[in-house]
Amino acid sequence: MTFYLRTAGKADLPAVKQLLAVTWHDTYDALYGVEKVNDLTTRWHSLEALQKRLTMPNSEFVVADDGTQLLGMAFAQMEGKDVKLHQLYVLPGHQGEGIGQALLSEVMDCFPEAKTISLEVDEDNVKALGFYKRNGFEPKGKTSDCGNNGDRIPAQILSRNLQLNS
Repeated sequence: MTFYLRTAGKADLPAVKQLLAVTWHDTYDALYGVEKVNDLTTRWHSLEALQKRLTMPNSEFVVADDGTQLLGMAFAQMEGKDVKLHQLYVLPGHQGEGIGQALLSEVMDCFPEAKTISLEVDEDNVKALGFYKRNGFEPKGKTSDCGNNGDRIPAQILSRNLQLNS
């Protein structure tokens, strides 16, 4: 499959919002229930919330598309010497095609001065845990409030070194 990576723009945000809703329902309906997923995606992935990410300092917001539709997205922000990967999602029908790997590599390449990259992932999200572990991430702890949004969603914190000498 051919796809292209590029920096997200304002015109991409409705498609990003839709992609997030589809992937979240596919991944989390069985874990949290449809109603809670609807609530979370409405609040966390509103056009306003996504638009703020476009202009955040020390951040990278990238999308993958095939020329006709958005297939994946990633958002990360540098905090000190650590990159925080806040989002990396690929449409369910296109997972396993290298899009997630390409998005992850792109995000890591965007922060050459970073020493580590870390993220939070639900412990029951087996697909995501497997993906990140295959990409060198290791468990570094747990949080009781994934994303620090006050929603009290427990998650595992994963991290990996980005520099050989770190």
